[in-house]
Amino acid sequence: MRWVVWDWNGTLLDDVSACLAIMDGMLVRRSLAPIGSLARYREIFTFPVKDYYALAGLDVSGDCFLALADEYMDAYRAAEPACGLMPGAEAVLRTLGGMGMAQVLVSASRQDDLERQVDRLGLTGTFRALLGVSDQLGGGKAGVAAGYLTREHIDPMDVLFVGDTLHDWQIARQLHGRCVLIAAGHQSRTRLESAGVPVLEDISQLPALLAGEIGGGHDGTIQR
Repeated sequence: MRWVVWDWNGTLLDDVSACLAIMDGMLVRRSLAPIGSLARYREIFTFPVKDYYALAGLDVSGDCFLALADEYMDAYRAAEPACGLMPGAEAVLRTLGGMGMAQVLVSASRQDDLERQVDRLGLTGTFRALLGVSDQLGGGKAGVAAGYLTREHIDPMDVLFVGDTLHDWQIARQLHGRCVLIAAGHQSRTRLESAGVPVLEDISQLPALLAGEIGGGHDGTIQR
């Protein structure tokens, strides 16, 4: 059985515009220049999120980052209920299930937030597991994914990681899985293409890719 390990934010959940608006609000409240455009946002968003906050212009020294993370997440929890799925996401999830793919969701979101969001969108039964993290500081996703693969005795070479950031590719490479990136999320196509793995314009293109013969090596590439 082949496995698909999905990223959530920006890959399945369409929250990019909401995230830009939240950060712009935080900057304006501090009399700092807003990011202003999705194009610039996609050029500076990164992991760890502390680095992203700094690139946006926020002071992350000392205890400032912890307070900023709390402020951001309070605003995100207020905005998230208005965020839907990426166009075509639900159909893609159904199609992959019909192709015999076992699907897992892994996210840098806190576990309780992830479960609530997935339940709101009626997708809980779609995934074999929902894997969130224990805090809201934007780290630890790789360890969560690695732990699950180990517990379930899943060969990483049977796993395709699907995400929207270079961090998702880095996780796939670290765990010796394969990777496809989607250019409709939190980072630009130009940045994603630097990983040297397939980059799709949107999620609806994924089933056609998977319908072919998938191979590849430990560098995370996919060959058809």
